[in-house]
Amino acid sequence: MKEFDGKIVLVTGGSKGIGLACAQQFAAQGARVVISSRAQANIDAALKTLPGAVGFAADVSDEAFAAALVQRVVLEVGPIDVLVNSAGAAKRSPPQELTPTFWREAMNAKFFSTINVVDPVVKLMAERGQGVIVNIIGVGGKVAKPIHLAGGSANAALMLATSGLGNAYAGTGVRVVGINPGLTETGRVAEGMAADAAHAGISMDAAIARSVQKIPMGRMAKPEEIADLALFLASDKARYITGTVIAMDGAEFPVI
Repeated sequence: MKEFDGKIVLVTGGSKGIGLACAQQFAAQGARVVISSRAQANIDAALKTLPGAVGFAADVSDEAFAAALVQRVVLEVGPIDVLVNSAGAAKRSPPQELTPTFWREAMNAKFFSTINVVDPVVKLMAERGQGVIVNIIGVGGKVAKPIHLAGGSANAALMLATSGLGNAYAGTGVRVVGINPGLTETGRVAEGMAADAAHAGISMDAAIARSVQKIPMGRMAKPEEIADLALFLASDKARYITGTVIAMDGAEFPVI
């Protein structure tokens, strides 16, 4: 018997990158996987690598769409046992180009894209007395970077929400945990590297080399490695872990 046989796992942002890697890992362990993405075309492409999985298009930065997604999963698939939030990423910008609107959009893109799904799901899980929520956040919430101030702030807020919800729901049988990936081999990070290169006036290759040089382990993480931790945190082996956020940055930022 596999670890997640029969468990229903919803992965937001599950059509690409870390989200897709998580969906693939859970599917391999017997889970009934549901992925969401804003684009149906991305869902269709991802489902080719996820036999037996289903996907629903939804812009989870919108509260109503996120609530409708959760309701649809519950009605059409069943109660959600594990929620992995990997949707949303804030755009990067040089500090002099930031505006209040840009900061607000960053919160919508990352913080609310997670919270809009977490809120209904954590309450449903609490009613059932079981469930695990894994938020994929980002180390940018721990260390401020000039071109990632708005997005980093959203990550920091999400880290606090993760810890606080883990504490608030610990007595209900629901666990809430977070993962802070550092640089990972995904399309989103490639977009960030392009912004870094433009800000520094260097080539994309030079920006990547400069960033990797700062990682003591000497390379970026692979999406599958982040998914490995998500799988562990959602498993019974992590049954006493909640309200915490774990860094996966190759020791680039040795902070507590």
